[in-house]
Formats: sequence, structure tokens, C-alpha cells
Amino acid sequence: MVSAADVAHGEQVFSSNCAASYIGGGNFVNGQRTLQQDDLKAYLANYNDGHEEAIAYQVTNGKNGMPAFGPKLSDADIADLAAYVESQSANG
Repeated sequence: MVSAADVAHGEQVFSSNCAASYIGGGNFVNGQRTLQQDDLKAYLANYNDGHEEAIAYQVTNGKNGMPAFGPKLSDADIADLAAYVESQSANG
């Protein structure tokens, strides 16, 4: 289980690296690829098999207009970021 400290750190990582592209949970680059849970289900491979794992894979490897953050962020940063994104999408 992810601790609150991990989600809090994930929020910091998101703010530093992703917030400009996802203002208000939307998507500046592609309006159909928001952080809403229904959209995550629709465009993330294997999201239904493991939410945070699917988010982490996308963040690590990038796809289409999203850059790969694997070379820039540590595995721990990516895991915390995925936990934060999932917590936000689950809460709308």
C-alpha cells in the first residue's frame, strides 16, 4: 500500500514535471488524454490490470506527445508520481 508521504512526494514530482501539460487535470497537448479515470482506462495499456503500474509505465516510456521521463526521474519518483496521479483520478 502506498503511504501518504509517497503521494505527497508524487504531487511534488508532478508539479515540477507535469503540471504545465495537465492544468486542472486536462491535457494541454491532447485534450482527449486527460487524467480523468475514464480517460486513463481508455488510453493506458493494462490500466485495468494495475492502475499505478500502467501509469508508471507511461511516465517511464512516454508515448505520442508525452516525453519519456525514465531517463530523468528515479524509479521511486515515478512510483510516487503514479500513486499521486491515481489518487487524483480516483477522486475525480
